Amino acid sequence: MNSREQLKQQLVLHYLWLRQYGCNDSHSGNASFRWHDEIWITPTGCCADTLHVDDLVKCHIDGSMEQGASLDAPLHIQVYQKNPDARAVIHSHNPHTVAMTLKGDDFVPIDFEGQYYFPVVPVMTIAYQHYVEKSPVAVANVLAKHKATVVQGHGVYTCAENINLAYKWTCSVELSAKTAWLAAQVL
Repeated sequence: MNSREQLKQQLVLHYLWLRQYGCNDSHSGNASFRWHDEIWITPTGCCADTLHVDDLVKCHIDGSMEQGASLDAPLHIQVYQKNPDARAVIHSHNPHTVAMTLKGDDFVPIDFEGQYYFPVVPVMTIAYQHYVEKSPVAVANVLAKHKATVVQGHGVYTCAENINLAYKWTCSVELSAKTAWLAAQVL
């Protein structure tokens, strides 16, 4: 088992990779991990290129949060409350996934790996003006049953038993969406 400090380092690294590999811009998305009753999350408005372990913000499974936590911190907390096996949550803005789900239809991968991991990726519509209020419960309910979900026009949420696996689901959804987009150009 990893220590809290090792998990913090992993979270910062995986969050940077989301930026480097095109799943986020410099200041988008967020990520967290659960350590017992603590939840460590990226701060609001942070830059993936300059994020350090000491910048992560501590929250608690009971819903309390330290100042500076990501706007999505209540959503992350809800995911951990509804899914006791979840130890990591990642939110990204995967461009192909967002584009392929703009109509609001659930995403059904056409590639082998995508079908293996995600028979369906549920897509939910949450109006911009109601996002902060409605997204925590809505996303948490879906992630209690699925590895990944998409908020239409916004981005991808994944959860898993560890940071690397949540990162894998994020990248796998994006590759499946990219493959579907490329296939639509030739089929």
